[in-house]
Amino acid sequence: MSLKIVVLAKQVPDTRNVGKDAMTPEGTVNRAALPAIFNPEDLNALEQALRLKDQHPGSTVTILTMGPPRATDVIREGLYRGADGGVLLTDRAFAGADTLATSYALSQAIKKIGMPDLVIGGRQAIDGDTAQVGPQVAQKLDLNQVTYVTAIEQVKDGKVTALRTIDGGIERVEAPLPLLVTVNGNAAPCRPRNAKLVMKYKRASAPMERPADKPLPYAGEYEKKPYLTVTQWSVADVDGDLAQGGLAGSPTKVKAVQNIVFKAKESKRLTGSDADVEGLVKELLESHTIG
Repeated sequence: MSLKIVVLAKQVPDTRNVGKDAMTPEGTVNRAALPAIFNPEDLNALEQALRLKDQHPGSTVTILTMGPPRATDVIREGLYRGADGGVLLTDRAFAGADTLATSYALSQAIKKIGMPDLVIGGRQAIDGDTAQVGPQVAQKLDLNQVTYVTAIEQVKDGKVTALRTIDGGIERVEAPLPLLVTVNGNAAPCRPRNAKLVMKYKRASAPMERPADKPLPYAGEYEKKPYLTVTQWSVADVDGDLAQGGLAGSPTKVKAVQNIVFKAKESKRLTGSDADVEGLVKELLESHTIG
């Protein structure tokens, strides 16, 4: 059977390699100072989707992302690896969204795409670590969900068999379609770019990425090859309720931000004894460095 698959992906600041300019004076992430990357666990999710596409001829994989126009980079990366298309949700009304407002916007977009057989996303984004968006999208779309997946083994007779991580091991579960799956970072890494697909999609772009005040380079190519125009939707395009999107639809309120700066005032030499290790852990807990 052919499958209609939507992959949820996010462009995030690379918080794995932070320097002195990684934080603003207010204690928030300085996104301008950090390179933007494809959220790592979303790449794991993309690989699971592409494997299903390989196993089920005629299947399609669509990348769905929300963010500013530059987030189209995520869609291009998906196209280079084998995705069939992508949708960029971009609108200033989406700005400031917490997980609840984000999941609302994504669920509205999925409804407009048309209900898929599978929605697959990473467990969480490295700039938030909440693991909430996937389950919230499932709830809003009334989908079954399987979280913490390490591998989708098969789709057969309208059911998905998957392996998921649990405390102390791994369990094999079966769930009916349509289904939402969130994928762990210990799942198979995403395949590399395909050279032919890079050449095919290297000029793919969303309308907002194109210059408005000067001639469009390669305009004729865009007319001949519609697949080079990435679908771009606003709040109005997905019939979004402004009261449920962006900052207005975000009940999460930040009461205070504490910018933690680690400074080595002294050094301590430890042995490998249990007493030394236990004493260090207690000290770190008391200073709230951990825990």
